[in-house]
Amino acid sequence: MSAEPARAYLGIGEVLIQLQAEFPDVSVSKIRFLENEGLIQPARSASKYRKFSPADVERLRYILTAQRDQYLPLRVIKDQLDAGGQDTGGQDTGGQGDSPRRAGRYPALADPAAGAVGPAAPLTRREMLEATGLDEARLAELEDFGLVRRSGGRYGPDALAAARAVVALDSYGVQARHLRVLRASAERETALIEQVVAPMLRQRSDGARDRAGRTAREIAAITLKLHAALIEAALADAGFGEPRPGQPDG
Repeated sequence: MSAEPARAYLGIGEVLIQLQAEFPDVSVSKIRFLENEGLIQPARSASKYRKFSPADVERLRYILTAQRDQYLPLRVIKDQLDAGGQDTGGQDTGGQGDSPRRAGRYPALADPAAGAVGPAAPLTRREMLEATGLDEARLAELEDFGLVRRSGGRYGPDALAAARAVVALDSYGVQARHLRVLRASAERETALIEQVVAPMLRQRSDGARDRAGRTAREIAAITLKLHAALIEAALADAGFGEPRPGQPDG
């Protein structure tokens, strides 16, 4: 008598290990939150422990990728998944060995590099918390330090990028108060750019403001490259990073 082979399920800790290399910010509480929001529905054992199938893990990977790369709110991701018939509910994928995305069960994520994704919609406060993993107190702290700013009560892509950068720096022990020097540096560089384009803004010709805006962004891009080069040189002088030509390896 042949017995049907047992299915391979993963516990929440094992799922975390699989995902953390690609998504360092994912946590058990984040996975539980996604379940509470109805984006994933892992099965439960008789003792009520979560059991994640390969389809569940791939669904999680899709959700986390959409949040990280496209800054999509969870409600939008859920709508995309539901519209594509993606509510697998942890059911077997048929034993074919294909992940749900390869089998065409997930809508394709647009490639930002290909220009298929337009500007991200501004986020509400709740969506900002969901997208970054911050809590209310931490987000308020970043706003107090001027590291994250709202416009019209919403958070734009720049605010989201700044918040995620701060979260990444948290793992190195860098606190928000340490980053005031970066904010001050950005403000000084912005003041320099405004000084350069000021003559354009004083012109009364049509399109003067648009030209000033384009010029400001071009200068900003060059400034960022210079900033990175100066930091790289300073790190090399301090004995970190790649040695410069003519400098001994130490």
